[in-house]
Amino acid sequence: MHCKNRFLQVLREPELMARLTLADWDLLVRQARAARLLGRLAVQAHQLDLTDRLPEPVRPHLEAAARVAEKHHTLMLWEIRQVQRVLGPVCQKIVLLKGAAYVAAALPVATGRLFSDLDILVPKAELAQVEQTLLAAGWQPIKLHPYDQRYYRAWMHELPPLEHRIRHTTLDVHHTILPETGRLRPDPQKLLADAVELAEKPLYILSPQDMLLHSAAHLFQDGEIGGALRDLVDMVDLIRHFSQQEQFWPSLLARARQLELARPLWYALAHLRWMFPGLVPEEVFVQAQADQPPWPIRPLMNLLIRRAIVPELPWQTTWLGQTARWLLYVRSHWLRMPPRLLVSHLVHKALRRWRGEETGT
Repeated sequence: MHCKNRFLQVLREPELMARLTLADWDLLVRQARAARLLGRLAVQAHQLDLTDRLPEPVRPHLEAAARVAEKHHTLMLWEIRQVQRVLGPVCQKIVLLKGAAYVAAALPVATGRLFSDLDILVPKAELAQVEQTLLAAGWQPIKLHPYDQRYYRAWMHELPPLEHRIRHTTLDVHHTILPETGRLRPDPQKLLADAVELAEKPLYILSPQDMLLHSAAHLFQDGEIGGALRDLVDMVDLIRHFSQQEQFWPSLLARARQLELARPLWYALAHLRWMFPGLVPEEVFVQAQADQPPWPIRPLMNLLIRRAIVPELPWQTTWLGQTARWLLYVRSHWLRMPPRLLVSHLVHKALRRWRGEETGT
């Protein structure tokens, strides 16, 4: 999988959609759907006035994807209002994260995007009251096993996920953006202090720089990179929107170092340059080079990420892609926990699987 992949070409130059054959579209629709990006392509085709120039069999797929994305958008706004209604009386500041923030702030990145859950950030000192308020209002924990509860409460950056018992929507309540046992520990007080207030009090979103850094940290420090192309595309849209602000790039680099997120930002900038040439100014990347990983980690990570980040359809799966995704999965756990804790955690997971118990941690 390399940057000449047709799907990546269309993401980089959506105008190419008008020149694709029906055979091209047969594969592209499948790839875009697997990457949760078909709605984005549908919106771009409409914005570029390309829809009437596409093959007739393709149009219903794009129209359906656009409608699904609109429904996700509406449902996310509804969930945000419910959280605001319930937590507003007990919280001075509720910071919306990721997709919820994109929708609430009406950012371009939200258009055509799909959403899976609602993420919020609150001060750690308020976690107990926030949790009790949510439980009383109809949310309930998904992870009921005592070990899962301990895993989240003692080591992670969020409460165990909550699901509303009627709407079956998922809410993740964060008190910081990376696990407390991880190698990098950005100060949540700095994130909260610079959060931007929305018109609907007490809702906030992260500052533009922090929003992009959170996305980079989620993907390249704590998340599973394999198949996470949508997260990288989110960063493209965030950069295109926020880089119009004066001093955006210098303040982004400075903020990354202040929050100890310069390494994840370097990974993000390096792969955005690879996938979307011209997006990141050359002088910005040169300055970010001071925070790049050493050789041989750098070329190895480049190889693994570029093999793993684009979803493979079942018949496209290769041993190299599978190996890259597995190694990046192992890396995410290695960065998340110190060695002794990681070994203990993996042994516990293996025993639970052997006993037939399910675990998602």
